[in-house]
Amino acid sequence: MNSKDLKIIAEGLIDTFKEAGNESINIEKQGVKIKTKNDGSPVTNGDLRVNEILTQKIKNLTPNIPIISEETVDLKKENTYKTFWLIDPIDGTKEYIAGRDEYTLNAGLIIDEQPALGVIGVPKKNRIFYSFGKNKSMMLENNQVLNLNCKKKTPKGKVLALTNSKEPPKIILNKLKEFNVTSFRKLSSSYKYCLIATGEYDLYADKVRANEWDDAAGHAIAEAAGASVTSLENESFKYGKADYKNPTILIRRSKNLDA
Repeated sequence: MNSKDLKIIAEGLIDTFKEAGNESINIEKQGVKIKTKNDGSPVTNGDLRVNEILTQKIKNLTPNIPIISEETVDLKKENTYKTFWLIDPIDGTKEYIAGRDEYTLNAGLIIDEQPALGVIGVPKKNRIFYSFGKNKSMMLENNQVLNLNCKKKTPKGKVLALTNSKEPPKIILNKLKEFNVTSFRKLSSSYKYCLIATGEYDLYADKVRANEWDDAAGHAIAEAAGASVTSLENESFKYGKADYKNPTILIRRSKNLDA
């Protein structure tokens, strides 16, 4: 699958992400219904409806590529796919339930164990991010498409970071110190990848081992914009792992975060 094919697929998902995002907002206004999954995490009727909309469109666009979604995956079965879709219908479900605005809709295409394409919708920010290869990371906002390149938008001399907690553990605080971070705030959803791709933040560090669907779309978008996505130990990693578990995560806007 070449860059032209990936571009057609990514752009073919934009209207679907708009529809699914609007649906998530409408469901929130009507009243979110919450259930608890076997792992103790919440799932809402918003998650399930968005999953339905995204899955149907992706099946139409790429009928021969398997789809793994957070809401339908059987974790008792080991993953054997190397080329497949990863869907996280709503990342930041707790944000969504609370009525906040940084939850995201996510679809990432893995080809030969690498994130090749990503689409992330941020409905309440009226932003859609998508990528389809190196230097092909885009943001759709106010009917304008901007090419993202991780160019620093944070204040000169400052390094702004995102973390998974308001009170990060020592390993993360040490990592922030290593990169001379001057301030940080909590952001748990995949929107973190997008804000680094736009240059609005410089770094994200997290020791929690997320599932592959939490990272795939954002990984593709940030990396295509020029960011590096590794483990905290600066090691690259592949997708298609048997248990769908990613390592720790470190996202850097560039090697030199001051410039």
